[in-house]
Amino acid sequence: MHEDTTAPRWLHDLGLAARAWRDLAQVQWQLLGAELRLARSAAKITLVAVLLSLVFAAALVLTLLALLGVALSQWLGWWVWSLLVLIGLLALGLGMIRMLIQRCLHWMSMPSVRASWRALGRGSASSDDNAMH
Repeated sequence: MHEDTTAPRWLHDLGLAARAWRDLAQVQWQLLGAELRLARSAAKITLVAVLLSLVFAAALVLTLLALLGVALSQWLGWWVWSLLVLIGLLALGLGMIRMLIQRCLHWMSMPSVRASWRALGRGSASSDDNAMH
């Protein structure tokens, strides 16, 4: 009787497949980690970009108000009058925004809107419960 001490070919192929599967899983985990790091850095960069855009928008508004103040002082002949006109315009804009906010709060307090908010809350709560099970 002659015994063959070498492993069968299929066992060798199975070992190669298992190693390839392990390498693939390892690479997938590395890719997932890289994507998560990229997402975190993208979120940080986005927050910084939003902050910078707010700073530049405020600077632009202040510059435009200064130019408007200069133009008004040239037109009205005295810088105090231009400041009073700017104060009036800003107070008028603030008052209109306040009325808009009040109107939105009134709309949100209407029974049909409150009912839709409740339904939305129940729907998201039930979908959260379904996602957990």
